Amino acid sequence: MPIITLPYDDLEQLTGTDKDTIIERIPMIGADIERIEEESIDIEFFPDRPDLYSVEGVARAIRGFLDIEPGFCEYEVKPYTIEITKDDSIDSVRPVFGCAVVRGVKFSSSAIKTLMDLQESLHWGLGRDRKKVSIGVHDLSKVQAPFRYIAADPDFSFVPLDFTEPMTMKEILEKHPKGTRFAHILDGFDKYPLILDANDNVLSFPPIINGTLTMVTEDTTDLLVDVTGLSNEVYTALNIVTTALAERGGQIEYVKVIGADGTENIPLDLSARTKILERAEIDGLIGMDLPVDEIVKQLNRMGFGAKELDDGRIEVQIPRYRADILDNSDIIEDIAVGYGFDKIPAVFPMNATVGKSHMLSDISSDMREIMTGLGYSQVMPFTLTSERVHFDWMCREKTDDVTYVMHPISEDQTMVRTTILPNLMEILSMNQHRELPQRIFEAGDVVISGKNGLHLAGVSINAQANFTEVRELVEALMRERLIEYEIVESEDPAFMEGRRADIIVDGKKIGVMGELFPQVIVNFGLGQPVVGFEIDLL
Repeated sequence: MPIITLPYDDLEQLTGTDKDTIIERIPMIGADIERIEEESIDIEFFPDRPDLYSVEGVARAIRGFLDIEPGFCEYEVKPYTIEITKDDSIDSVRPVFGCAVVRGVKFSSSAIKTLMDLQESLHWGLGRDRKKVSIGVHDLSKVQAPFRYIAADPDFSFVPLDFTEPMTMKEILEKHPKGTRFAHILDGFDKYPLILDANDNVLSFPPIINGTLTMVTEDTTDLLVDVTGLSNEVYTALNIVTTALAERGGQIEYVKVIGADGTENIPLDLSARTKILERAEIDGLIGMDLPVDEIVKQLNRMGFGAKELDDGRIEVQIPRYRADILDNSDIIEDIAVGYGFDKIPAVFPMNATVGKSHMLSDISSDMREIMTGLGYSQVMPFTLTSERVHFDWMCREKTDDVTYVMHPISEDQTMVRTTILPNLMEILSMNQHRELPQRIFEAGDVVISGKNGLHLAGVSINAQANFTEVRELVEALMRERLIEYEIVESEDPAFMEGRRADIIVDGKKIGVMGELFPQVIVNFGLGQPVVGFEIDLL
């Protein structure tokens, strides 16, 4: 989950209260305090609340929760004075486009850092590492409207951020640190996205890098915010960034986007979404009957607008920056958060039940007993991983059976694992300071083609590790499980040719074992031979 650094000076100024009160009360809105420093506090927020990825968003939530400024936060948006034309050539590359102007912002060095951190957090939280959403913020005083959003030839050149000499867009993808990191997003395209001003000055090369011309400094007051991408999360990110800047005293202004066919669009929408709550669903989910005025009060404390209708139902206004509100249950959860979970009485269930262990738990327990008896130590790595570790470092081809995380919070957690061995190799890599031999295992969940599975994997690292060691381990394991098996030559590229084997039971492949391929060992930064196995337990 994202950890946000909040400077005390900013927090106190934006909330109108002291830091001690904030530190005491902020865990009650669903945040975990990671560490408390002299000048700032680090707080971990759930990934479903991207509106809290900045000090401005946290301050807004705190003001409501402490009854300083409860209720729906309404932002004035002035009519447009700036236009951007959107060329139809961009529709096949990066079609979804949102933008707005914010004027009169007062920046300090910490405010600029907060804005940059918010951008990067949104790139992960909403944008899947910029693929679905990328954000640019520009000093409006350095460029001239009207602007154009086009697909440009890769040989077009400009001075990218953090550089002093012009580079072509192709060179940026090959040589600039941001370019090499995100070049894969534009693989297969013969033209690249570009935002230009009236004089052909470059504002942005989304989703890669901004131009150095429009870099935000402490002297910047007026900003153009552009958000490009592939999905409607573009507009959510635009709402979050513009309202965060408005919390700094900025005045939001619409921007008109003109399509190639002459159609006009205003992408910014900060009007409230409205949902209707029934009393029965509120009482049923919370587990107690709250008075209507109490429900309305708690909704206001959580940043919603709320009023009782004539028929007893409750109308709720939802801010556009609240990306986490998908249905009524999300709103009712916030009522409970505002009221306080500790105030909700505990009630024993009406039905008496007799529990027993699940079959999968029994299998896992048996495997743990066998493996520990064979001298292996159990580990419990994350089930989320990345394509880089899962496929590239294991020298395996990417497969189509992967389940990806919709809103990953870091580049290390973009998918659910389909095998366990990469996780065990990572643990060996992180424990090189410990003496050898190291022998670890896990019996844990995998997800293949959207279905849960249960695998057992183990690895051993030591100077004498070889195929015989892992063959004896698998033989002992299968003997303890009373399972007849055979081995055949394997083609798994994660293992060395001639020192690898597939494990076959009743004519079906259930696993693989062998000596890890030298390049795999190098990819994980290890310097000793490694053997391992993995089998499907179901």
